[in-house]
Amino acid sequence: MIDFIKSRITSFGHAFRGWAFVIHNEKNAWIHAVATIFVVALAAWLVIPLRDWAVLVLTIAMVWAAEFMNTSIEAVVDLASPVHHPLAKVGKDVGAAAVLIAAGAAVLVGLLILGPPLWAKLVH
Repeated sequence: MIDFIKSRITSFGHAFRGWAFVIHNEKNAWIHAVATIFVVALAAWLVIPLRDWAVLVLTIAMVWAAEFMNTSIEAVVDLASPVHHPLAKVGKDVGAAAVLIAAGAAVLVGLLILGPPLWAKLVH
């Protein structure tokens, strides 16, 4: 049981190191961070219902997960193909497209959830 607990703690350490790597090395992560803070602050100010919070949290997590997976793909591709190769470019481009899709969907979700209550607050 002790070995299991130690291995779980070690796994969390690896995950937090990966998180720190993304935050320190990926410029787009800072855009996601600013957007996350802005959306959370706006949702709190608008006092949205819990169900809407759940959708926002899942949407934010989807964008972050896509960014983390894209960073992982880029690192593995760079390791496997240190020289430029057309398939390496495809791998990186597709990973970037996944982040773009997630971010675009997040914008739409944000507009659908936050737009109406924001509009109502601004016109009253």
